[in-house]
Amino acid sequence: MNLRQTRVQRLLAAIEADSAEDGASSSDTDLRAMFGALGPALLEASQATNEVEVTLQGLARAYGRPDIRVFVLPTLIIIEDPKTEKTAVFPATGEPLRLDQAGSIEELVHRAAAEQLDPAHVVSEVERITRLKPRFGFLLSLLGQVLLTLGFGMVMNPTPTAVPIYAALGLVVGLIVMIGSRVRTLSLVLPVLTAFLATVAVSLASQSVTEGNVLLLVAPALVSLLPGLTLTIAAVELTNGQIMAGASRLVYGFARLGLLAFGVYVGITVTGASLTENTSSDRLGAWAPWVGILLVGVGYYFSEVAPKRSLLWIVFALALAYAAQLLGHSLLGTELSGMVGALVAVPAIYLASHLRAAPPPAVMLTCAYWMLVPGALGFIGLSEAASGAAGAAGTLMQTIGSIVAIAIGMVLGTGISRDTGAAARAWNRHGAVTQTGVSSGPAAKSAEPQLRR
Repeated sequence: MNLRQTRVQRLLAAIEADSAEDGASSSDTDLRAMFGALGPALLEASQATNEVEVTLQGLARAYGRPDIRVFVLPTLIIIEDPKTEKTAVFPATGEPLRLDQAGSIEELVHRAAAEQLDPAHVVSEVERITRLKPRFGFLLSLLGQVLLTLGFGMVMNPTPTAVPIYAALGLVVGLIVMIGSRVRTLSLVLPVLTAFLATVAVSLASQSVTEGNVLLLVAPALVSLLPGLTLTIAAVELTNGQIMAGASRLVYGFARLGLLAFGVYVGITVTGASLTENTSSDRLGAWAPWVGILLVGVGYYFSEVAPKRSLLWIVFALALAYAAQLLGHSLLGTELSGMVGALVAVPAIYLASHLRAAPPPAVMLTCAYWMLVPGALGFIGLSEAASGAAGAAGTLMQTIGSIVAIAIGMVLGTGISRDTGAAARAWNRHGAVTQTGVSSGPAAKSAEPQLRR
């Protein structure tokens, strides 16, 4: 009888051990699934691969699994778990998230780190956020495209004769982009088709209206297709040693620029227009770029479906980036103005995001990057090169230099924000220890998980 009881006890113990192992394996699987859902979402929110790695590794520490290794590429996430000796690969769709979705994903990441949310709940929340339908309809989104074109036009080339052209081109290009993006076959040639039609429309206009500035008039209308942000993120990744991610993203960005430039080249060839740029003396006043920034902010709010009550913060980020860039231009010249702009704007935006009414920093940073990135310069340079215009090489070199300068400013600005945040947390912990008289122990060693800041 004792022998039988012993065997039964051993059998029950073995069953309980197997159940515990299955539970641990299930928990590890859920954690990998959570990283596999958040990682691609962060990539689709226009974050650099090195920033996504920092975020996911911070989450791993928050969940008590600092041993989990994370590898991030622009199109996939690799999660390696030494505990189970298993590796999981999660692809990223590449479909960019809207501003409201990007903000919600960032809020979810910080909630998960602070509260250790159930991984399955986090996965379901990511799926819900990525499936959210835009709260603005077709007309408001189209209005956003028109305002974006008009705003960037007033920043780049604010002349009285160009303003109605910007509005008309914004309407036409907005219709093409919004309708063409829904048709898969048409979406493949959308950059070439859009650039071609916009160039033909401007080239056929009266010479007294266009003043020969075909590219300066076309560039603001194509702002939603310009890969300026992609090129800047590529430079940031290369600066941080992410060679594969940065190189592949850089190739994609220049390929996108090449398609747009090809569309312009075909349009100029068909119409026989000239690319000679004439500087008009009849320009609007110094107030024009600031009005343009306001229009860009409203345009982004509608076209990218920004979170509610974020309009003023978007305008703040745009104005801050532009003002810092002007400061850099006066101090260091045009090529390095973007570095000063990023170096000032990034820490200031992270600081402002701590205010209760502010949206997540991803929302403001994305808009600020668009005010800094020289995508239009690269587009103009490639178009001039394709048409054999003089000075094209200089414009391209200026674009590359500006991209590198902005990337360095972004890296330094992000590092300053992260270091000052860590110092502030350490100062607060020291103050709490001094007040309570506790010098050691778990309470003194606990800290808010460091993610992106």
